[in-house]
Amino acid sequence: MRVSIVVAAAENGTIGADGGIPWKLPDDQRHFKALTTGHHIVMGRRTHESIGRLLPDRTTIIVSRDPDYRVPGAHTAHGLEAALEVARDAGESEVFVVGGERLYALALPFADRIHLTRVHARIVGDTRFPVADELDRAGFMLESAEPRSRDARHDHDFTFELWRRRGG
Repeated sequence: MRVSIVVAAAENGTIGADGGIPWKLPDDQRHFKALTTGHHIVMGRRTHESIGRLLPDRTTIIVSRDPDYRVPGAHTAHGLEAALEVARDAGESEVFVVGGERLYALALPFADRIHLTRVHARIVGDTRFPVADELDRAGFMLESAEPRSRDARHDHDFTFELWRRRGG
C-alpha cells in the first residue's frame, strides 16, 4: 500500500492559523478532492474537528490518543501505524495522510509520496508542515511541478508539486 501525504504549505511552512486554512485556493481544494476521493484518509482529531464533518466519498480514519473518542461513520485509531493498518486491512492501494502538523511529522518516515501545494507567500500561522523547505534533505525528490497564478479566485500564486521518496 502506498502512503501519501497531502498538504498545502506556505513557503515558510505555515499550514494553518487559528484552526483554519489561512488562504483561499479553490483549485487546491479541487485537487485535494480528486486525489483522495475513493480512498482512505488519515487525519488527527483536531484536523477533523476543524473541518467539522466527514468528507464525502472517502473512508476517514481519525487518530486520537483518547481511547473513548468516536465519530459515527469514521474509524478511530490510537496511532498512525494503527490507522495505516486499518487501511491496509481494507485492501487500500493508497492511503492519504491529510493533517495536521503532528500527524505529518509522524507520517514522513512512512511516506512514499508527498502531494504538496506550495503557496508562494510567507504567511503567519500557528501550525506548520515540518519540512516544507527541505524535502530533498528528508529523502524526497521533486517529480513534477505545475505552477498556477493568483487571480480573482485565488489569494496567491501556488504550485502543485509531487515529491517521491528516493529509491521508492
